[in-house]
Amino acid sequence: MTRYGYYPGCSLHSTGAEYDHSFKAVCNSFKIELEEVPGWVCCGTSPAHASSHLLATALPIKNLALAEYAGINELVVPCAACFSRFKMSLRELSENEKLSEEIKEIIGSAFQNKVKIIHPLEVFDKMEEKNIKDAVKKNLSGMKVVCYYGCLLTRPPKVMQFDNVEYPMSMDRVMQKCGATVLDWSYKTDCCGATFSLTETDAVLKLTNKILENAKAVGANAIAVACPLCHANLDTRQAEIEEKYQTQYGLPILYFTQIMGLALGIEPKELGMKKHLVPTEPVLAAVK
Repeated sequence: MTRYGYYPGCSLHSTGAEYDHSFKAVCNSFKIELEEVPGWVCCGTSPAHASSHLLATALPIKNLALAEYAGINELVVPCAACFSRFKMSLRELSENEKLSEEIKEIIGSAFQNKVKIIHPLEVFDKMEEKNIKDAVKKNLSGMKVVCYYGCLLTRPPKVMQFDNVEYPMSMDRVMQKCGATVLDWSYKTDCCGATFSLTETDAVLKLTNKILENAKAVGANAIAVACPLCHANLDTRQAEIEEKYQTQYGLPILYFTQIMGLALGIEPKELGMKKHLVPTEPVLAAVK
């Protein structure tokens, strides 16, 4: 049994609940134990970052201090925005001794920076190909997927140290090991404008339309994502985009953990397939 600490963040306990459910279900299949950080708090993501640099740095460190106290050595952070804020905060502390002392005083406990932050893609990408293929129970070859990483997982590269900044492949490899047909495309790391969802909606619609347009053009029948914000823009805005640009996409947006779960034979209901606004039945029909 492999054991990791788990920081779900606010999204995975609310709008991105299907990410939480499918990740836990897949981990259970591979006998990976997740221990949620006791007493965790919101990491602040975009709101704190936009209003207070000190607060935006203190909140992730507070969570890491709680993880340390719980004896956690490796902390899995599935939300791309949380993952980014955790790594950015650690970088800030390493470069600013005064800030580091301020943060320690704010959180009220000693922080020794002993917890390694990892993303679920790193957990599954390092698994032996044979172990994943042996666990696969369903044929996903009819599922033509493009992998969308968004802009938070890989940038800035010196801070994130995640995959290749220009052309990441970890999600592609995981999807291929699960048997999905993974397509090449040009929008893997383009921004969907998630943090401007409410303030610059027209810009977000334009950016998101380009992503959907290219996915459709290369023949995808689904987009795999690893970020609740990206999922929200691509799934919940798709009808609005189709109306604005007079087109028809009908592209289901699935968390990569949901696709893994389908390959492992986990029931679609358990993976939260009914929570999507774009119907998922067309891709579910391709699962044999």
